[in-house]
Amino acid sequence: MPLNANRLWIVATPLGNPGDLSTRAREVLASADLVLAEDTRRTARLLRDCGIEARRLLSFYDHNEAERQEGVLRMLREGQTVALVSDAGTPLLADPGYRLVRACRKEGLAVSPLPGPSAPVTALSAAGIPPLPHSFLGFLPRDAAGRDALFAAFAHVPGALIFFERKDRLKESLAQAARILGPREVAVCRELTKEHEEFIVGRLEDSELLPDELLGEITVVVGPPEQAERTPREDVLLLAQEELALGGKPRQIARRVQDAVRGWSGKEIYALLTGTEQAEPEA
Repeated sequence: MPLNANRLWIVATPLGNPGDLSTRAREVLASADLVLAEDTRRTARLLRDCGIEARRLLSFYDHNEAERQEGVLRMLREGQTVALVSDAGTPLLADPGYRLVRACRKEGLAVSPLPGPSAPVTALSAAGIPPLPHSFLGFLPRDAAGRDALFAAFAHVPGALIFFERKDRLKESLAQAARILGPREVAVCRELTKEHEEFIVGRLEDSELLPDELLGEITVVVGPPEQAERTPREDVLLLAQEELALGGKPRQIARRVQDAVRGWSGKEIYALLTGTEQAEPEA
């Protein structure tokens, strides 16, 4: 396909090392009539480092995507070429652009992906955690309740879980994940493809041992559920009866029981205590 064909190009850009920008990506970014960038300053710096002079840069992010979409569609209808990039990696996976691509598809306007770096795939490829199947959760919710709900929704989904998290919330979020998902492998991947790239591989339940300050962009890969290590339901019930005798509210008892078993979330134990447990699916 000719690179100058009028269409919307979805262009993957380096996670940190400019050398990862493909030859095709360079050609598209240099020839496009317009480059849509999540952060024009960051993209301008990348283009400069790669010796590319874009014809026109325009910011395109969550808060202005709706108002700028019609202008972009008009350019595409007129036969012009537009390239969409995010701050790093493959656009749309956790960044703006979905609505624009969907609008193009509805109008029959051409959209082509230009593949390249992707943080979730890059992290998974080198984490040493079983890769298939896997689920990408994007950026975790900012509030604790939102994170609890998200982890609970994926607690029994087979396969690895991949997500992004801010460094200042990392330890809190991993503690929540350990409480809800149970014991699992985990890889905290930071500064991917950059000079200080690091993979911290260990156990999710030991995440409090992580350094308090982890600088840079962070991608987390959590291993699949460890069904074989889950404490049998009968043992959990027995322990729950012992803890009930010691007194306390159901949620307090659930937390105490959870500390003594493996593979059970506090929510599951609470349901067991209160008689609201759902029947397990047949094998």
